[in-house]
Amino acid sequence: MSRPHISLKEYKSLLPFLSRYKNQYIFGIICLIIVDAAQIAIPQFIRVAVDLIADGAFQWRKIIILCLWMIGIMALVSAGRFMWRYFINGSSRRIEAELRENLFNHLQKMSWDFYQKYKIGDLMARSINDLHAVRMSIGMGVVALFDFFFMATAILIIIFIQDASSAIYSIIPLPLVTLLILFFGSMVGKKFRTVQETYSKVSDNAQETFAGVRVIKSFVKEWWFIKKFSDSNDDFRKANMELVRLFGFFFPFVQFLSGLTILIMLAIGGVRVINDQMTPGSLVAMFRYLSMLIWPLMGAGFMVNMIQRGAVSLGRINEIFNTPPSIKDSDNPSSAEPDDAIPALELVDLKFSYNAAESSDESSKDSHSDSALDGINLKIKRGQWLGIMGRTGSGKTTLIKTFTRMLDPPRGAVRVFGLDIHDWSLEDLRKLFAVSPQDSYLFSDSIANNISYGLETNDTPSEGQTMNVVDKAVIFAALEKDMLSFQQGKDTLVGERGLTLSGGQKQRTAIARAAVMESEFLILDDSFSAVDNETERKILETLRKERKGRTTIIISHRVSTLKYADKIFVLDKGKMSEYGTPEELVAQDGFYSRMAAFQRLEPQTERQNG
Repeated sequence: MSRPHISLKEYKSLLPFLSRYKNQYIFGIICLIIVDAAQIAIPQFIRVAVDLIADGAFQWRKIIILCLWMIGIMALVSAGRFMWRYFINGSSRRIEAELRENLFNHLQKMSWDFYQKYKIGDLMARSINDLHAVRMSIGMGVVALFDFFFMATAILIIIFIQDASSAIYSIIPLPLVTLLILFFGSMVGKKFRTVQETYSKVSDNAQETFAGVRVIKSFVKEWWFIKKFSDSNDDFRKANMELVRLFGFFFPFVQFLSGLTILIMLAIGGVRVINDQMTPGSLVAMFRYLSMLIWPLMGAGFMVNMIQRGAVSLGRINEIFNTPPSIKDSDNPSSAEPDDAIPALELVDLKFSYNAAESSDESSKDSHSDSALDGINLKIKRGQWLGIMGRTGSGKTTLIKTFTRMLDPPRGAVRVFGLDIHDWSLEDLRKLFAVSPQDSYLFSDSIANNISYGLETNDTPSEGQTMNVVDKAVIFAALEKDMLSFQQGKDTLVGERGLTLSGGQKQRTAIARAAVMESEFLILDDSFSAVDNETERKILETLRKERKGRTTIIISHRVSTLKYADKIFVLDKGKMSEYGTPEELVAQDGFYSRMAAFQRLEPQTERQNG
């Protein structure tokens, strides 16, 4: 796979931020220039002091005055350094924080297909490691840039003014430093991209391993994941060592060339002092200036390094920002009030293909040979209970995801209260639906907070009201006995992804979270698969009482679950194969009838075997 070209044009995306903080950067650069000017002035005081001492008839008063001047200048340098760090580094930190927040907000808008392409570990690496590199480039990178141009230029001008004959020989090694910096810059960007990409793999391997630790342990596959992580970690080490070798050559060689300038000055300047063509103070000042010249030259290397790293990282971040969500909000969103006279939910020749959704090729969109859903027509009245059954992979979960535009159906295919779902704002549409998903995902928080997560956030209730709602939801989802077995009750931490709860407890917590929303539509996607029949019956009967006048959709393979539905339709290979009341479907010789007969036989078989 070809890699994107590393370009400094990536920094254009930072112009709005830099413009907003331009005053801080200007003040910081002014403070930086003052610090550099003050540092450059110090050797001149040293020159005067050395010449006074060399004359042999100096007065202590003059030396003390010079020392006091130097102390004052060094105090100015200290204050100036604080100020430029506050303004420049502070601004870079603020920009980093804003970028991270913008990136997180952008990721919240992305659709399902985006997360099929980008792994979580990679996104975490871009949100942390790459943003750190960007911050360094617009912080210390700016400092190194101005230090290099201002300080190096000023020092070269001063040493030429002070003694051009010595200076012209001293700077002979400097063109080599310039060539080295250019070579160094061209190499750093390529190697740093490799470092960031391998870091993303390490991060992704770690995230995947920790998320699936229970599965790993149950299959005794720790050794395999240890090896997988070790291999990616070793690749990361090797990529970093490539950079280390580059730095290991560059910085010592720059110091060597800088040392040559001092050696040349010692030879040329020493002769000129002996011949009375230069004062001892001037020679000492020249030594000091040449020593100070090492930092701008080293800083040039740091500057190139940080700017190249920043460009690479910014390119990786801009790649995310430049990826638009495949499911976009309506330009002119509308809404519709619930009305018993019109269908709450209507499907009109609904077709959906994952391949077509991932492709922009119109020809692929016209092909339905691989459709996950194909030609579904259905009207659901407000307050109706709808059951959905079908074989694994028949399209049940895909179907309910089109209702909330988690997957985007064709325009006109899905209508809520008579209005096409594409005309709703995504927020208003999704607020109508409370979903207990198939995977029963829980956050690493308390049971109470996981349940109250479903409450309306724009009008946050008081803590007491929240607890009342949570207590009601606990009873609603038949969790009250489970709460007694937990030492901290509702405040028990569930661990990442509900690690500390059983499958049934996770499912019932997810049901409680959906129930507290009191939404127009409640969707239970195979939410009773880990729940016993008695508990399931209790929950469904409570649902019947609490959700009168509102629509409930239940997906299940259990006939005992779907017997509460007013209507049931059966999906087969993305098409509706059966539709009717439970009694009507049992009377037919179809999939539902066979499943009902099979599930009636199961208890009898178990009793006979027992």
